[in-house]
Amino acid sequence: MNKVPESVRKELAALTAMAEDDIDFSDIPATTLHDWKGSVRGKFYRPVKQQLTVRIDADVVEWLKGQGKGYQSRLNSILRAAMLGTARQP
Repeated sequence: MNKVPESVRKELAALTAMAEDDIDFSDIPATTLHDWKGSVRGKFYRPVKQQLTVRIDADVVEWLKGQGKGYQSRLNSILRAAMLGTARQP
């Protein structure tokens, strides 16, 4: 396991505590919507998977499997959409 050196940890803590108004952006060009065209959020993010046992109604499993290969990934996508939809509600 890689351990982060104390000096790096202190520097990261100082940067985290810094107010956004105190950050010098003068050497970074401003971006436009055109710069972000075609970008994809979370493309390289891979959440840690956890194996577990759940009981799902047989008709739901058949529906998922009936849509082709990847029913577990599809189920995960449905659950994630529900989770994110709930998280955004006031």
